[in-house]
Amino acid sequence: MNGSGPLKAVLCGCGGMSAAWLKAAAQTEGVRIAGLVDIREESARRRADEFSLEAPIIGTDLSTVLDAVKPDVVFDCTVPEAHTTVTLTALGRGCHVLGEKPLADSMENARRAVAAARKSGKLYAVIQNRRYDRRIRRIARFLASGALGPITTVNSDFYIGAHFGGFRDRMEHVLLLDMAIHTFDQARLLTEANPLSVYCKEWNPVGSWYDHDAAAVAVFEMTGGIVYTYRGSWCSEGLNTSWEAEWRIVGRRGTLYWDGGDQIRAEVVKGAGGFRSEVEAVEVPPEDPSDPFGGHVGLMREFVDCVNEGRIPETVCWDNIQSLGMVFGAIESARQKREVSITRLISG
Repeated sequence: MNGSGPLKAVLCGCGGMSAAWLKAAAQTEGVRIAGLVDIREESARRRADEFSLEAPIIGTDLSTVLDAVKPDVVFDCTVPEAHTTVTLTALGRGCHVLGEKPLADSMENARRAVAAARKSGKLYAVIQNRRYDRRIRRIARFLASGALGPITTVNSDFYIGAHFGGFRDRMEHVLLLDMAIHTFDQARLLTEANPLSVYCKEWNPVGSWYDHDAAAVAVFEMTGGIVYTYRGSWCSEGLNTSWEAEWRIVGRRGTLYWDGGDQIRAEVVKGAGGFRSEVEAVEVPPEDPSDPFGGHVGLMREFVDCVNEGRIPETVCWDNIQSLGMVFGAIESARQKREVSITRLISG
């Protein structure tokens, strides 16, 4: 796209999350931060100094900075409520967009953003850094090989006693909105399936330090006849899981267990016929250098390559809306106390 040099980028939103993005940009060849935008100009100037950026254009209004910089891409690190406005503005100026999760603050806005991206011919992708973990890529490749046979059931547990303080303690649907999209997106990666419907129960455990529901259980019907169950809590003290959750993945020929860390085990059927089939342990192959990995850096590198080469990134918006649909489907189900069609939420 920009044959004369690195892609020019404007980063919008210079709060706490922007540090991870600017670190990733510094490690990504082929991109240069040429502008910073924040409603607090001092925040943008502080980031420019902190990361020793070379004479970036700084401002409080995105459109003004875009007109001055004429960038190739926009990195959106704003709060969820601003994502759609930033995305539509950037796409309207002919920029590609890589945005912080979630894609939007509502399914209506998500559909607007996806439609705008398709119409513009530009890329809009979403940061889902946990699917770029080395271990989950190993597991995904193993499952895709068919070693366990067709997947039938996936269970994940996420239990962390998180004493954030601040705005999260006051949030509604804090677990589902703030964290569960990571786990839901991981489930989609592992199963290569999309959600159809969900039944969810949300509650706030006795003794919780959150104002609203901080725990949830959800059962998803996925394509391919797969059932995926999610159990989670932000206020579970003791025996915490990893941030990647704990997983059991069942196929017709065997099962894989992942503790969310470095423990990955799998067993497959060796012989059938008795009350229990005879099983044997199988090795999950080590990581492959061709696997995409690296969290924010891996995502940003893939995005830059896709812009330059005309390819579609893995977390492009019209795919990522499926993960977002799982979040808002679970919230709607918990509110209505019934099963909800995620297909309907996505299609509108």
